[in-house]
Amino acid sequence: MSEPRTDAPPIVLIHGLWMTPRSWDRWAAYYRGKGYEVVVPAYPGFEIEVEALRAKPEIIAEASVPDTLEHLVRVVEGLNAPPIIMGHSFGGTFTQLLVNRGLGAAAVTIDSAPPEGVRVNPPSQIKSLFSILSNPANRHRAVGFTKEQFHYAFANTCTREESDAAYDRLHIPAPGSWVWAYGLIANWKPGHQETWVDYDLDDRAPLLFIIGGKDHLMPPSVVRANAKKYRNSEALTDTHEFPDRSHFTGVEPGWEQVADYALDWAISHARTRQS
Repeated sequence: MSEPRTDAPPIVLIHGLWMTPRSWDRWAAYYRGKGYEVVVPAYPGFEIEVEALRAKPEIIAEASVPDTLEHLVRVVEGLNAPPIIMGHSFGGTFTQLLVNRGLGAAAVTIDSAPPEGVRVNPPSQIKSLFSILSNPANRHRAVGFTKEQFHYAFANTCTREESDAAYDRLHIPAPGSWVWAYGLIANWKPGHQETWVDYDLDDRAPLLFIIGGKDHLMPPSVVRANAKKYRNSEALTDTHEFPDRSHFTGVEPGWEQVADYALDWAISHARTRQS
């Protein structure tokens, strides 16, 4: 591993739903090998191993977005310098919420779930989430995917064998309440919800949306609609699509290309002060 760099911002990697910090293992090692300080926080309750969460999913059934956001704020504010913040899926939502708080030197979302106000729900997204949204009881428990559902929603560009191996290593149940509260239905509720951001904010970190062109769970139309919400902001918002990659773009073969693009963009656009 390279000696830690003193001339570069730290990097914070935020996992998404149905995942834990383990999903970032390769990226964390890759960036540390380049000399960066890397922090990979877990959501509160998600600190224990994947296998333990599978055995006792009730541990995280009542996890909340506000509590998780405040935990992530403390992580970011506790660093010695404003970090590059990267988030995958719902981690991308948290990344946008953190940027909205004025945090970060630069931010990258990867296959991001949208904050409030993005009313685009393609058929593949509905199919991906149907097993959770079709049962109202799932609002009160942690629920996951079957291997078949995971292959469709997360890893559709991988072979079934590759997808099943990733499922066994990484997949956990997730709070069903989050899917109900912040998923397909949430954007039709009146008033500001807990994932509201000020899209017009000018004094924020540069923000990149990385898109998986074959993502079923967060398809390109969803991510582009999310990015378009920032069109009135004077702060930099950018998008980049990897055409042949799925929702699992950060883990499937070739992930290094995505990691390199994300880091190069963030370093080249990072602001040097904290708001």
